Amino acid sequence: MTEVNLLESPSIKQTDKANLGTVSIVLPVYNQADHIDRIVAEYREVLDRLPVPYELILVTNACKDNSKEVCNALAEQNNNILWCNIDQGGWGRAVKHGLKAATGDLLCYTNSARTSPEILSLTLLYAIAYPNVVVKANRKIRDNWRRRLGSLLYNLEARALFDLPVWDINGTPKIFPRKFDKLLNLERDDDIIDAEFNMICRRENYPVVEVPVLSTKRHSGKSTTNYNSAFKMYFGVYELWRQTKSQ
Repeated sequence: MTEVNLLESPSIKQTDKANLGTVSIVLPVYNQADHIDRIVAEYREVLDRLPVPYELILVTNACKDNSKEVCNALAEQNNNILWCNIDQGGWGRAVKHGLKAATGDLLCYTNSARTSPEILSLTLLYAIAYPNVVVKANRKIRDNWRRRLGSLLYNLEARALFDLPVWDINGTPKIFPRKFDKLLNLERDDDIIDAEFNMICRRENYPVVEVPVLSTKRHSGKSTTNYNSAFKMYFGVYELWRQTKSQ
């Protein structure tokens, strides 16, 4: 794992732009009808300045509001936006569905409720400049002490079980080249998919660059993480470790 300095922006030569391919960005959407159109507009404003063409893939999953209608309208109004819907919930399930629909040479998924346009653009620029590595965010969390403590314990557990060099297991955006095809065979349907992602990178010796970023607050709504879901994550990563040991 390599840590990079945010103050040192990656450079992309003008002559290389034709060979950069395309970028697919998967955005799972869960009950975000009140702000997803604004977030997409803000993302498109920075993505339009990238040196590569891109597509946004909105994946609504088990939404109880009108997120489906909003995302469908966005897809109908913009040629480079694709909308998919799955009736079952689960962060991992939405990520996998979006990656299957993606057509880009560079693949990305991120938490649209927490990822700012600047962070998305910055991490994508690093991935474009260094196309043979996995690029992921390393969030410097500024939430309450309970959330910070819970995140620390989870990261320590995953690092110990899988001998991981990365510090922020769940940090997004996560970006990787399509040729790292083992990352297209993710199996988890839940939040443990991020631990599985890092485990595969470690097993397959995919180089990982962590970009340190300041974690921002949610754009709207409440986090789905609570004590019950946190316990499931602690147990889930242990369960994933047991499964890998038995294979």
